[in-house]
Amino acid sequence: MVKYFKTDGALLEQCAQFNPRCWIDMVNPDDGECEEVSRLTGVPEDMIKAALDEEERARTEFDDGCSMFVVDCPVIEETDDGGDSYTTLPLAVIYNELCIITVCLKGNTVLKNFILGREQINTQRPVHFVLSFMLGNAKRFLYCLKQIDRKTRRIQSEIEKTMRNSEIIQLLDLQNSLVYFSTSLTSNERVHEKFDKVEGVRTREELTDLYEDVIIESRQAIETCNIYKNILSVTMDAYGSVISNNANDSMRKLTIITILLAVPTMIAGFWGMNMPVPFEKDVSFLETGWFWLVVVGTALLTAAIAMLIVKGNPFRKGIRRKKKKRHDKKEK
Repeated sequence: MVKYFKTDGALLEQCAQFNPRCWIDMVNPDDGECEEVSRLTGVPEDMIKAALDEEERARTEFDDGCSMFVVDCPVIEETDDGGDSYTTLPLAVIYNELCIITVCLKGNTVLKNFILGREQINTQRPVHFVLSFMLGNAKRFLYCLKQIDRKTRRIQSEIEKTMRNSEIIQLLDLQNSLVYFSTSLTSNERVHEKFDKVEGVRTREELTDLYEDVIIESRQAIETCNIYKNILSVTMDAYGSVISNNANDSMRKLTIITILLAVPTMIAGFWGMNMPVPFEKDVSFLETGWFWLVVVGTALLTAAIAMLIVKGNPFRKGIRRKKKKRHDKKEK
């Protein structure tokens, strides 16, 4: 889809066709639309199609009077379970003496604000247009980072009540989103630094102030992203430890239950042995001596194992105490 806009006075108006000094907004254009825009504007078709690759990295390119700046933009998408996922898409801003062109696979929120008049732009000032977009894009990153932080806190409060796999997976998705954001913001910062060499940025006070705002917002977004990423990484490690401890507690309980269930099995096994047992007819108490010996020995062995499970190995504790006493004597 291709739309044409041009500034008339202080207002941005949509045009039916191409006009000099206009802004061409291209959202997921096909080959025919790319060829038509290239013919009208003189911009190489390869430049126009650069941002149509989802894997395109942020970069700059200058060729035959055309300047192109490809930056990564945050995108919020709805998932199948009704939630939100955060990712990035490349967007190219191209300008020459005739026009400004923006190309992206999906609609961009910052450009939408330009169209709705929420941000004042002038299509006859391409450098100011690009800087305004970069500033809005950095602020959009900060907005998405705040949304990720709020979602993380909400999921953490739910995990404290009940530890489920779905919440852990959501935290993992958010952690992946922060990694994508961190990489994209770092790449965008390199593009911003190269923009310093564009003519007029350092000589005109208005453009200089706007460029400095872009740098400040971009660095703030990078620092915020790194902070959230580190916090979420520590949180995931903590939840991993909690899950491991819960698993150990469950195994301990299952072990105790297994031991308790072994008692009736043991008794039933005694009565299945090929030796005299109590309560049989014509069997005296003395004739069942071996049976009682086995019962007492098994009971003592079971009690010893139970003590080791519940209170730990007493021999290790004694060794630790002796080592501690030796250490205390050496310090004295």
